[in-house]
Amino acid sequence: MALLLLLNYFLAQYDKLILSYFQIEVMRDLRLTSTQYGLLSGYATGIVSALSAIPIAFVADYSGTRLWTLTAAALWWNICCIFQGYSHTFWQMFLARLAMSIGQSPVEALSVSLISDFVPTRWLFLIESFLYVGVYIGEAVSAQIATAFGRTHTPWNDALKAIGIVGLVVAVMLRLVAREPCRKILNSAIEPVEAHQQAHTPQTESFQAKDGAASLLLASVKHVVRMKSFWLLTLAAGARQFSGNVFGYYMPSYLLAQYPSKPNLLSHYGTIVGAVGSVSCLKGGFVCSSSPKVPTMALLLTAIGGMVSAAFVICMVFSKSLAGGSLGIGTEILYGTMSAAYITAELWLGAFASLLAALLPPRMKTFCLGIYTSVIILIYSSAPQMIGLALRSYGAGSPSYIRATRNILVILIPVGYWVAGILFLLAFAPVRKDLAMQRRTVANGESVRGPISKSRVMFFAGSVAVLGSLTIALLVTSLIVH
Repeated sequence: MALLLLLNYFLAQYDKLILSYFQIEVMRDLRLTSTQYGLLSGYATGIVSALSAIPIAFVADYSGTRLWTLTAAALWWNICCIFQGYSHTFWQMFLARLAMSIGQSPVEALSVSLISDFVPTRWLFLIESFLYVGVYIGEAVSAQIATAFGRTHTPWNDALKAIGIVGLVVAVMLRLVAREPCRKILNSAIEPVEAHQQAHTPQTESFQAKDGAASLLLASVKHVVRMKSFWLLTLAAGARQFSGNVFGYYMPSYLLAQYPSKPNLLSHYGTIVGAVGSVSCLKGGFVCSSSPKVPTMALLLTAIGGMVSAAFVICMVFSKSLAGGSLGIGTEILYGTMSAAYITAELWLGAFASLLAALLPPRMKTFCLGIYTSVIILIYSSAPQMIGLALRSYGAGSPSYIRATRNILVILIPVGYWVAGILFLLAFAPVRKDLAMQRRTVANGESVRGPISKSRVMFFAGSVAVLGSLTIALLVTSLIVH
């Protein structure tokens, strides 16, 4: 089951990343402006994905059909991927990607939730990290395909058609082979307790489906608001993913412009992403699974790894300058610093997802993860849109366009890594308190019901209002400019 979930998640990542490797060709063939490319790769699709993830995740939790929901979503987004391959205008491509984003929106929350319930607790961090290897395989395969297509002069849209067909096959296999696991409470400091063994505890009774959808919805929202670490972790992850989105969408085209005479650049780039990124992600999961202080270790790897990686990213961007203009030495510096950047920065995805799963009650786990993914989607998907607006006055591929892209990369990525790192470090104490609350609930049968302070409610409401206002403002601005 883990392998099929990995393949399914990889395909979702591939569909998102493939445009970045064909950016120039897609913009030329579809006659796109930088703002239009930003809409395809970022904000509009991100907003639809964020709005879709929450209701789909809630339905999956309430109905108890996470696997069926994931299968239906996978079938839908792969059909939309095939449609993108037949697009000839901006609006055809745009509508197809909007529809695809609906299907892809719950894949992370559903996959993390399913894995957390069918693997032993002691291996949770490692197996969740195995799932996130799909991120790096997606980038690596995209690079290899882009290189192969460039050499054979094969149209870029053939890649979208082919991967959509493969995705349909994987979705069918997932439904035929996998089974819905029993829900269980996860906590790094306690043994897992199966859901049917928890039926008489006050904590579980408040989340039973017999109370109705409204009761489950209200209990889930209250739990998120009551948690001391949820919002802090979400904002930190959003900042981290923001930098990652800037890297993924604009670094390949920038490096190609810096080293135009290196035909294997994208191939080597993809190899580093796939190999080093995968090893780093699995290493992070293994370290956390082996550590007696798992929550502290997961946060530490995430925070410190990103901060250290920022310096290597800067060296990547200026690799040609550091080599005195020499393309040969420059690529050596590029590959070395890129490897160092990935080995330090990419320890976190699986470990962090496991920590989130351990913080959430089983009955509402997918829905709460859906809230988390929706917020970070709104944060990180703004990156291509803002950059598209910043680059709108430059011709794609022009020297001024490349210089502006360089400045954006060297500022936004390190700043995002450091902001995220500081927030993750600040989350140490709140995470321990939330895990302690979970332990008391299971061990003593204490209820999680209780008053929520007005200040906490106001903080959450204000944060949601600010995020919503910024989202609307940026979308309206981009549409007006377009």
